[in-house]
Amino acid sequence: MNFYKSLKNTFLILAAALILSACSTGKKADVSGDVYTGTDTVEYLATGVKDRVFFATNKSSLTSLSRETLRKQATYLRKNKNLNVVVEGHADERGTREYNLALGERRANAVKDYLMTYGISGKRISVISYGKEKPVNTESSPLAWSQNRRSVTVKVN
Repeated sequence: MNFYKSLKNTFLILAAALILSACSTGKKADVSGDVYTGTDTVEYLATGVKDRVFFATNKSSLTSLSRETLRKQATYLRKNKNLNVVVEGHADERGTREYNLALGERRANAVKDYLMTYGISGKRISVISYGKEKPVNTESSPLAWSQNRRSVTVKVN
């Protein structure tokens, strides 16, 4: 009887160790709250100037990290006065097509408005919403959703 009890305890300890080691080796999510903070899907307008900012679920308000990125975009655009941009608004897969198109537009306009407060002419900034039609991550997970809730600033010329 002691042999089986000892075997059972050994098995439980090994199982617990495996579970705990699996948890500790997993990749940490690049998400703060539900806003993506990583760089896996980020590209650049120029060296050190990220092309996109991310949003919380159902929100079009800018985070402090987004505002920092947009200040760098504004500095870059002020130095390149002949450059025009399109600000693309995107949403995750949840919600109706119509809702996500409207949300993407609000997000893109929030970016445009912020860039304009830093001296960039609204004539240089076009806005388009793709809603949920152009995901960067096609998985159906919280990380994918956070990567897809974004606004991307794209050079036109």
